[in-house]
Amino acid sequence: MVTRSNILPRLTINTDIARRMITGFIADQIAKAGMSRAVIGLSGGIDSALSAYLSAEALGAANVLAVRMPYRTSAQNSLDDAQLVIDALGLPSLDVPISDMADPLMNRFPDMSSVRKGNIMARLRMIVLYDQSVAWGGLVMGTSNKTEFLLGYSTIYGDSGVALQPIADLYKAQVRQLSAALGVPQPIMDKAPSADLWEGQTDEGELGFTYNEVDQVLFLLVDERYTIDEVVDEGFDRAFVESVWRRVKANHYKRTMPNVCKLSRRSIGHDFLYLRDFTGR
Repeated sequence: MVTRSNILPRLTINTDIARRMITGFIADQIAKAGMSRAVIGLSGGIDSALSAYLSAEALGAANVLAVRMPYRTSAQNSLDDAQLVIDALGLPSLDVPISDMADPLMNRFPDMSSVRKGNIMARLRMIVLYDQSVAWGGLVMGTSNKTEFLLGYSTIYGDSGVALQPIADLYKAQVRQLSAALGVPQPIMDKAPSADLWEGQTDEGELGFTYNEVDQVLFLLVDERYTIDEVVDEGFDRAFVESVWRRVKANHYKRTMPNVCKLSRRSIGHDFLYLRDFTGR
């Protein structure tokens, strides 16, 4: 029986196997697209750093373009930490500041909330990455982890708008394990997770709970298929468990293609269903 005292050990992964599986996945997906390169946005955080390390191993560092896209409020240590990854791996890199792109829209609405501003930044960064995808000739690499993906802690058509997701089946705790195994720089390992969307912003501060707690709850609800009552029986607060599950369900639309209204006998997404590398009729 899973108990609260042994849930975290259950989240422990074999990093050697995970490394081989993910790098194989990256190489396979890029090749199936007829390409050999990737483009990745480096934020200075652990998720994008890990995706960069895995991409460089799968494709060769020379084939992974790292793009830093600071806004004027971006923390200098985020830029510095992203540079640590670029230097450690020997990645070709590009800096594309987004302040002059974002400000006209933000200034049009003086009462704009921080969330709206953050969404604009995320979507502008994806515009930059897809422009470089054409210029560089590579697919845009995702950097979202499983915890974020399940909670909907991403911007649709922003950081979720990517060509492939190499680490989206790793909870945050597992991202840390694999990052340590690959030698991600220690300053990145030690820093508080942050999307760096505004000054002082942290993931856990915005979410209202820690990754450590939510990873355990998500693991039971999703991987172990526990009911809410069963998770509560393991010692977790009912209100917290229920709020997490509501969030997972409410954000499901972010994890799927837009729903198509079915009118014909073979509707895309309903009856016309094929794998991504479908080549038949």
